[in-house]
Amino acid sequence: MRIRAVAFVYAVVAALVGVGADVQAQSPGSVKVFASNGFRAVIEDLTPRCEKAVGAKLTMQFGTSTSMLQRVGSGEAFDVAVATTEAIDQLVKTGKVDAATRTALGQSGIGIGVRHGAAKPDIKTEDAIKRTFVSAKSVSYAGDGASRPHIEAMFDALGIRSAMAPKTMLEQGSVRAAEKVASGQAELLITLVSEILPAPGVDLVGSLPPRFQHPVSFATAVGKSASNAAAGKALIKCLSGPEVTATLKAKGMER
Repeated sequence: MRIRAVAFVYAVVAALVGVGADVQAQSPGSVKVFASNGFRAVIEDLTPRCEKAVGAKLTMQFGTSTSMLQRVGSGEAFDVAVATTEAIDQLVKTGKVDAATRTALGQSGIGIGVRHGAAKPDIKTEDAIKRTFVSAKSVSYAGDGASRPHIEAMFDALGIRSAMAPKTMLEQGSVRAAEKVASGQAELLITLVSEILPAPGVDLVGSLPPRFQHPVSFATAVGKSASNAAAGKALIKCLSGPEVTATLKAKGMER
């Protein structure tokens, strides 16, 4: 009888352990997200809402889309990627994300920022922005940012590329570029409006004139090797729903 009782106890314990293992396997845990700086302000604002919707904590890692591609290419694990549309499409092409989960999020135009409290220069017309750039002592923007090709194409179109070269401070990512302006080391910040608005110590002057405006779009997708694809899909739904429109607008973005 005692042997049977002991056997019964072991059976119960084994069953409970099995149930616990199943619950742990079903629990989403944390969701690791690689996100571009251009979408940072939006996703940070939505984090509480999305964590509630997903039922898991979001572990965010921000950077440029270029640096994110390098990290993914080196084999770093992630659950969801948020980056420029071109970067997400590249991840789809290389099989790093699930193509079926690819979702458009929004876009942001390129703007100009100055140190908080500084006089805001005239950038409304092509002639005005040319004078502003030529008279500026220094400018800063991300050397690996998505807007760099458009910024330098603008310098070419204005015929000031060579004049801007010696007073341009290229930084790794828009955050560092913004810090240069906030600290007074650089006079003008050139990057996405969605990156200027949240930058500490920096004021938005405005967007580039229409001729030089090249909005950068963002998209998202679940990683092919995501530890919990269901949680990743739930996060994407939270980031792309119609209720997000107001947040996008407030952070310098649009659909």
